Amino acid sequence: MAGRNGRTVRDLRRGNRAAVLQRLYFDGPLSRLELGPATGLSSGSVSNVVADLVADGLVEEAGSVDSDGGRPRTLLRVAADSGHMIGVDVGETRVRVELFDLALTELARTHRQLAHHGYDVDVIVGHIRDGIAEVLDTAGIAPDALLGVGIGVPGIVEHTPERGAVVHGQTIGWDAVPLEELLRAGSRLPDSVPHFIDNGAKTLGQAEMWFGGGRGARNAAVVLFGSGVGACLVTPEVEQGRAVEWGHLTVRVRGRRCRCGALGCLEAYAGAESLLARWREEGGRAPDGIDEESALTALLDAAYPPEGTGAGGPGGTDAAAADPVALAVLEETAEYLGAGLSDLINLFQPERILVGGWAGLQLGRRFLTAVRDHATAYALRYPAARVSIDLGLLGPDAVTVGAAILPLADFFARGGRRAEPVPQGPPPAWRTALDERAPH
Repeated sequence: MAGRNGRTVRDLRRGNRAAVLQRLYFDGPLSRLELGPATGLSSGSVSNVVADLVADGLVEEAGSVDSDGGRPRTLLRVAADSGHMIGVDVGETRVRVELFDLALTELARTHRQLAHHGYDVDVIVGHIRDGIAEVLDTAGIAPDALLGVGIGVPGIVEHTPERGAVVHGQTIGWDAVPLEELLRAGSRLPDSVPHFIDNGAKTLGQAEMWFGGGRGARNAAVVLFGSGVGACLVTPEVEQGRAVEWGHLTVRVRGRRCRCGALGCLEAYAGAESLLARWREEGGRAPDGIDEESALTALLDAAYPPEGTGAGGPGGTDAAAADPVALAVLEETAEYLGAGLSDLINLFQPERILVGGWAGLQLGRRFLTAVRDHATAYALRYPAARVSIDLGLLGPDAVTVGAAILPLADFFARGGRRAEPVPQGPPPAWRTALDERAPH
């Protein structure tokens, strides 16, 4: 039965369960008495919801605390082993797969390098399938115990009713790739396990907003800086965040050609791939046969030589001279990044900007101060004075963690109920009749 606001009793129960689960997840352990003010529910509603969640195995006791003159109060927490999620990061250099319990404790991980195959769709689909099977086998978890598989990918993700998630990855040569459909074909997972596919910058943003440097912020921009660059924007209107193709803002008319084919994109100057290309064009040389991450390390070492590697040899006292070419390329990159961040500041006025991704974390420790200075110089004074720019707190695995959050967030939104499998075969006659009568 629906109320005046259109919500049914089932909707109310689901909302109450979701409220209790989320408060226990982020702030627990908590007592029943504490859950009332934390969720806005009455003591009777809290008791009923907790009883349901305990019966479902989602909530468990976690000790007790003394009360003021009364009986000790029992503390409650989310049962970590009551569900499992897989997070997948389809990155520029590897496919990383990790298995987590409900508390996002990592239980198993694996990765597959992409150096020799690039973004061949069949290869990546195979890597994802094999990685999922490997982490489940390593941890001894049955596939039907999964709440879902979250996958972060480069590019724009279109969610379609016919083919599921379709990826438009112009920079990697993916033109309307039906990734969800391909993963489902031949999958060893049961149909009851959903796939959640989204842009990698958004999954990074999810992780930082839930557990990292974005906690407590209402407006934030989380920047993913790897071979290319992207961003996730979080606002009160879009609390789950939305991915934006920040890397393809034009920062120089008729400038360098970007991987997307256009001229003058930010990614053509600030992405790690283009940064290394510019270094080589200016005469810099990375060791042969190394991957992109190692090449970036070599560039950083050339620009900022480690102490004790100068004329005195390893362990000596003379500092090596910085490579002026490497230093000039990095300084120019810092300015482009700062200018790109100023666009985010002017357009969206975030209170925080967090820089993540494997390249962002490597480079940020060296020149984040310069990036901040350039961003402030290029941005309008009012929003620039109210934003902080820092490194993300979750490290290079943040995209994978954020991908695992996608099924977890869906699970919470359902009040701790598993997603119902999509029915197979033709719809019932009553559904067909309703669809035919609906206005078009």
